Parts: sequence; structure tokens; C-alpha cells
Amino acid sequence: MNWEWPFALQILPQLVEGVLVTVAASVLGSAVAMVLGLAIAIGIRSAGPNVASVIRFCINFIRGTPLLVQLYFAFYVLPDIGIYLSPLAAGVLTLGVHYSSYTSEVYRAGIENVDRGLWEAAKALNLTRAQTWRYIVIPNAVPPMLPALANYVVGMFKETPLLATITVVELMNRAQIIANINYRYLEPMTIVGLFFLSFSVPAVIALDYLERRYGYGRERHHNMAIF
Repeated sequence: MNWEWPFALQILPQLVEGVLVTVAASVLGSAVAMVLGLAIAIGIRSAGPNVASVIRFCINFIRGTPLLVQLYFAFYVLPDIGIYLSPLAAGVLTLGVHYSSYTSEVYRAGIENVDRGLWEAAKALNLTRAQTWRYIVIPNAVPPMLPALANYVVGMFKETPLLATITVVELMNRAQIIANINYRYLEPMTIVGLFFLSFSVPAVIALDYLERRYGYGRERHHNMAIF
């Protein structure tokens, strides 16, 4: 099969629409993962042992089940109990919850690395618990964790093709539709690969900058988060 530029240019606008959906799902899912992951890490640190154990069980359950199963559950099972979500909303929430189980471990590692003297200083200054977290702990814990957190954002972007299984017409799904209709796979699949590459290369450059800026290796934080 030979490459045909007229066909490639013809389908490009349709694929761009898919890119917008993919980017939106990645950005919104990342926001959910970052906020929820931080809330989980703070909850484990601040809650009593019983509550913390329940939270850890939920995290292990989420990490121990495939993302694809979770997507099916959110979109096909929740309506049976009266919870209806649009395909994109179900995809974003599932991605966010799934990755929050990993980002929470990254935050936990960062919180544990905060110097004990800072905790004691906050106590000596009579700061409230909320003030301690807001002004002391989070500003010191989060920046060194940025390379690891960014890794999960990139990982989420590469997982978005799974949203096609719950009828989200993102980039890969749109490319498959075009290919099946026209019986041509070379152009749409190649363009999809180029779109993902155009995101991955700047992401790698940004990760390298973050690693140099904060002096932490990506692999170290990835292993720490998984552990």
C-alpha cells in the first residue's frame, strides 16, 4: 500500500478533532489524579489507623485491577445502580481515580521526606493543621516529586486509546473509524503515531528539565511510587 497525500490531508481535520478529545481527557484526568492523590496521601497521614487501613485497601484494590475493567465498570455497571455518566466523564473519572492510586504514593514519599524540623517549627509557631499543610509541608514535599508526577501524566496520555472501548471518539477511535470506512490503514495510523510522538518528545524534554532542576532521577521516583 502506497502513501497517498491527498487522502492523508483529507482525513487530517477529523484526526485533529480526535486529538482535542484525547488532550482534554488527559488534562482533566491528570487534574483529578493530582488533586485526589494529594487528598489520599494527606488522609492516610492525618487519619486514624482504621481509616488509613481502609484507604490503603481501596488503593491496593484499584492498583490491582486493570484500567480496562474499571472503565467498563464506570460506564456499563454504574447505570444499573442509577449513576449515569457520559462516555467522556466516565473515562476522565476512571483515569483520574486509577492514577490517583499511584500519585498518592508519590505524594506520600514526598511528605515523608519533609524535614522533621519543619514539622516541629510549625508546631512551635502554633500553626493549625491546615496552615502546616498549606504553608510548610506541601510547598516542600511537592516540587521534588514533579518528575514522578509528570511521568504519570505521560502514562495517562498513552492510555487514552482505551477510552474507545466505552465509545469515546478520541484519536485512536477516530483513526480506526476512518480506516475501516476507507479500507486504508497506513495514513490514519501513521498520523496517529506522529501525533503521539509530537506529545511524547516535548514531554521527555520537560521531564529531563525537571530532573535537572530538582536533582531527582525519574526511575527512582517511579520505583518509589510503585513500592
